[in-house]
Amino acid sequence: MSDRLKDLRVREQEAMLGGGPDRLEAQHAKGKLSARERLDVLLDEGSFFELDMLVTHRTEEFGLESQKIPGDGVVTGHGTINGRTVYVFSQDFTVFGGSLSEAHAEKICKVMDLALKVGAPIIGLNDSGGARIQEGVASLGGYAEIFLRNTLASGVVPQISAILGPCAGGAVYSPAITDFVCMVEGVSYMFVTGPNVVKTVTHEEVSFDELGGAAVHAAKSGVSHFTFGDEVACLRGIRDLVGYLPANNQEDPPTVDSGDDWYRLVPELADAVPDNPNKPYDVHGIIQKIVDEGSFLEVQAGYGLNLVVGFARLAGRSVGIVANQPAVLAGVLDIDASLKGARFVRFCDAFNIPLVTLVDVPGFLPGTGQEWGGIIKHGAKLLYAYCEATVPKLTVILRKAYGGAYDVMSSKHIRGDLNLAWPTAEIAVMGPKGAAEILWKREIQTADDPDAVIERRTEEFRERFANPYIAAERGYVDAIIDPVETRSRLVSGLIAVANKRDANPTRKHGNLPL
Repeated sequence: MSDRLKDLRVREQEAMLGGGPDRLEAQHAKGKLSARERLDVLLDEGSFFELDMLVTHRTEEFGLESQKIPGDGVVTGHGTINGRTVYVFSQDFTVFGGSLSEAHAEKICKVMDLALKVGAPIIGLNDSGGARIQEGVASLGGYAEIFLRNTLASGVVPQISAILGPCAGGAVYSPAITDFVCMVEGVSYMFVTGPNVVKTVTHEEVSFDELGGAAVHAAKSGVSHFTFGDEVACLRGIRDLVGYLPANNQEDPPTVDSGDDWYRLVPELADAVPDNPNKPYDVHGIIQKIVDEGSFLEVQAGYGLNLVVGFARLAGRSVGIVANQPAVLAGVLDIDASLKGARFVRFCDAFNIPLVTLVDVPGFLPGTGQEWGGIIKHGAKLLYAYCEATVPKLTVILRKAYGGAYDVMSSKHIRGDLNLAWPTAEIAVMGPKGAAEILWKREIQTADDPDAVIERRTEEFRERFANPYIAAERGYVDAIIDPVETRSRLVSGLIAVANKRDANPTRKHGNLPL
């Protein structure tokens, strides 16, 4: 037995070395951790249980028959994050550049299948040169097997992708299907075709960073949800994110003792909204005062800046926050904000995370760029997401709620459970000035001083309609509240509707306006 154990230890040690000391040193020289070092940071100490350590590829061509490294470029298994089980794979760039072979793909598929069976999150640490060319269609088939499992797992278990190196060609589609993509500045790259191909086909000169770096996907494409300065921060950020999420769609999110008074009043909110309806303010300040202290984790902070989304806790319970941002484009909804909000709302609904919506929206952004870009169908995505959601939905109208945007932002009419308004709320078909110019158009046209008429009629409209009381009279707003009571009202409401039961009609799936 001792000889056999010795043989096992030798094989295990060979697998632990990956591509060998030289390649590991090269990995470190780039400021990157090894595949196993990443798992040490991500998971609770000593919790990792490795699977398929001794798997090797089956290729007998191109000289690969003499280059068989145990593990074949990916470390797979399960461990815990704060005591909760997760399934993981970590690609090893020191072994064939982390390229995906048939065996490599099978290892990833195995942990994904296990995660679905037991109902645990899947976390993928991507660092790969793409499909292993020597295996041809077998490697492409391996990617397709992974894509299928990403799709089947969507909405069943949370899926988180960290891009910790190059991610090109077909490899980008697996992270894109997952729920959250995390990138690291100066390390992560994602693109369907690299700079050389772009230059050949379109004659554009572009660098790796400019084409698919972390900053590009955080601010321009919206592909990335979180950006970090280094790998350790990224992996710790994933640990934080997991803390807000349930293990699967059959469980509720974890509840923690935040140490914050559930029903505390917030005097600072009394003057949070300026008296001048055209004056901007930063909604982050309101979010941070309402939620449990220090609990707000913003998602896609660099994209669609006119809408703020993220996770937080209320009375220790996970909630999803969606808030218009008056400090950017007056908080209007545009294409980017609609896409950002719709995806976040649908994630929260899939995983039983209640939604808290803070409304200050003057409408949808006008212009040919928006119309030709499809604001109609993209705005409809956000509307669809809210309509479809059956989780508890709590809404607070802080100031403006105009036109169709009022309907979209979790209004009572689309199954809002608790709809509150501050006295500063303005709920109307459109802004007072625009409404006055339409309603009193003839009077304005024939007046000696049209500007004076517009000003007088605008104030008249504001007094009569731009307030929350007509909506309250009709029951479209459940209560008009003192802003300082917002947190306590939301906590009470959340507890009251925590066990709500709502359902959509039986169907294979709806047809989201894509």
